[in-house]
Amino acid sequence: MARVIFHIDLNAFFANAEVLLDPSLKGKPLVVSGNTRRSVVSTASYEARKYGIHSAMPLAEAEKLCRDLIIIPGHYRWYGELSHQFMQIIRSYTDLVEQASIDECYADVTEEIMKYEKPLDLAWQMQQRVLKETGLSCSIGVGPNMFLAKMASDMKKPMGITVLRIRDVEDKMWPLPIGEMRGVGRRTVPLLEDMGIHTIGDLARYPNLDELRLIFGKNTEDVIARTHGHDSRTITLEYDAKSIGVSETMLEDITDYDEIRGLLRTLSRRLSKRLHDAHKAAFRISLRICYYNFRNADRSMSLDQPVWQADDLFVNALTLFDENWDEGEAVRLLGISTSDFASEEELASQIDLFDMKEADEKETRSILKDLNEQFGSKAFVRASTLLKEKTE
Repeated sequence: MARVIFHIDLNAFFANAEVLLDPSLKGKPLVVSGNTRRSVVSTASYEARKYGIHSAMPLAEAEKLCRDLIIIPGHYRWYGELSHQFMQIIRSYTDLVEQASIDECYADVTEEIMKYEKPLDLAWQMQQRVLKETGLSCSIGVGPNMFLAKMASDMKKPMGITVLRIRDVEDKMWPLPIGEMRGVGRRTVPLLEDMGIHTIGDLARYPNLDELRLIFGKNTEDVIARTHGHDSRTITLEYDAKSIGVSETMLEDITDYDEIRGLLRTLSRRLSKRLHDAHKAAFRISLRICYYNFRNADRSMSLDQPVWQADDLFVNALTLFDENWDEGEAVRLLGISTSDFASEEELASQIDLFDMKEADEKETRSILKDLNEQFGSKAFVRASTLLKEKTE
């Protein structure tokens, strides 16, 4: 079965993040940059790009192109917070996510996309959630591998959703200028153009690999393979997930407490299933409330015992909500997440071994079977050993 990879890219991220802080900047040419002689543009708004301004351009050159250019030094902590929200949204769909930079990531959605009647509905839903929950627009590229997904996301901005299959490569990708190929740097472009290579198709059809090796070295075969739409890379998980969570954005903002309570119950069931599938139980639970005006309230609490069951998750999430909701204020999103996961040894030690000792053999076997299914073999072995020690 072919993989389905999304590349999700926040559009003009720093510039749009600044607009969220100061809505009066909307529709104006602005750049995020230092303001010295040697400063270069970090990000340019789409209005600034109409003047030919782009990232990595010397600021002095950008100011010559647009007299009314607004220069903002940047609020990088704010960007980090938005990036974290963005990544949490994507990870709520799949754990197979590789963050490529602060404003882009790859996601393997091969399994998740099967749940949708129309495959692109998943991309549209992701895009709308990112917009509604963060206020930021994004473009999504869809392909059978990371390279084609990345190339696709660049084809339509902002708020584009583009599919690029291997069979589409000759028609859609080969005519593009060689400088638009992912992995071909700006210094490499003039060297290729001197060889008569002006488009991606020219590179794909270039007959002399030895000449290309002088430019691409040991990566030559990989580069050529990508011009034909092939890419052997897979999603790299940089870390074991430090948190597992779920969230829901309402179609309409809600203020009814019973409706909110019901949503928390549903979220708790979904989160319990995710914890079960990951063989996790958590000592910490967090709640996010996003109000109608994008204001967020993030609260968390540490627990004496690790939780994974839906009822326990619900009770703790509801407690956090009751303590922190501005009563009557419209809510647009609720999210529950867990972290500080228990080790399998800790999970095993949570079993009431004295009760197990007093239980009959059939019941004890049932308890150990549940433990094995829920948390894996290590916890099962640890609990069995402890039970044997207590019995003896």
